[in-house]
Amino acid sequence: MTTGSGQRRDRIARRRLLRSGLGLLGAAALALPAVRTSAQQAGAALNPADAADVTRVQDYLNQVRSLSARFVQLGPNGELARGRFYLRRPGRLRFEYDPPSPLLIVADGVWLVLYDRELNQVSRFPLSESPLAVLAADQVDLLAAFTVTAVQRQAGLLRVQVVDPERADDGWLSLTFSEPPLALRQWHIRDAQGGVTSIALEGLETNLPLDPELFVFIDPAPFRE
Repeated sequence: MTTGSGQRRDRIARRRLLRSGLGLLGAAALALPAVRTSAQQAGAALNPADAADVTRVQDYLNQVRSLSARFVQLGPNGELARGRFYLRRPGRLRFEYDPPSPLLIVADGVWLVLYDRELNQVSRFPLSESPLAVLAADQVDLLAAFTVTAVQRQAGLLRVQVVDPERADDGWLSLTFSEPPLALRQWHIRDAQGGVTSIALEGLETNLPLDPELFVFIDPAPFRE
């Protein structure tokens, strides 16, 4: 039986998870060691190998117009959640969490909506303020929109870490890909408080037709204050 204080802790954990910017877990087997490259030196230009890998990542992401996958999420305090993730570019995202999680997250091209069924709570944020806006962009250009702070390699894996140069203190986003062929497998988001949320994708399918209704959120209480 969950106590009142336990329920309160659960709710605080969920809210922090939402504020952290939609991270979703990564499996330990996909984690990369901290292999330093020249890209990790603040303000340093990318070396040719790093620049080539970033270009490959951009080209891959721009070829993926839609995506569906199962996800496993790990929150900053070890909270574990699972569900299904949908993406349709530009601007559409959906995270359907499996029970017992009450969460649903939908991006409609402009707004990012976070709905907690248990609390009957709806929060809306501009999609442009989410770290995941880069994945939903019509055209991904990491070099123009971000500062690439790390390019890390391991057999069969490639990781690219970026920060928003205008909000560098707010944290970073790292994207992990398997190869060959190049495929998105995982991301991590570090928030301004130092918490890291991560997500791994399983059973990835790309460029398939998706129902537009997946990316429409209808508030069950539209006249809420």
